[in-house]
Amino acid sequence: MADLNVSKKMALMAVDALEDRKGEDVRVIDISEISTLADYFIIAGGTNINQVQAMADNVQEVLGRAGYMTKNVEGYESGNWILLDFGDIIVHVFDNENRLFYDLERIWRDGKNITKEELA
Repeated sequence: MADLNVSKKMALMAVDALEDRKGEDVRVIDISEISTLADYFIIAGGTNINQVQAMADNVQEVLGRAGYMTKNVEGYESGNWILLDFGDIIVHVFDNENRLFYDLERIWRDGKNITKEELA
């Protein structure tokens, strides 16, 4: 993957963007040691479709203004799990029901949970 400092900066911007739209239980998982998919997974929950879409929109806007474009977006229309692939980071925005169902935190438990402060 890319320079880890760039990935960290992107992850911090994504977390801020999610929190700015009242994202719930925002988690960052460092998967750089266990996967070639990305350096970080960012997972956040929202209470309804409108909030989930607003969170995804804000992440794209904030990172886009900084010059980081999404390589792929999936699930936007349904709004129950939106995946934003920025290459070095992958952002997952769920409604509460689907977050519990898919439980990515459990699936990626070999990754390292890191705090927002560790990104800064």
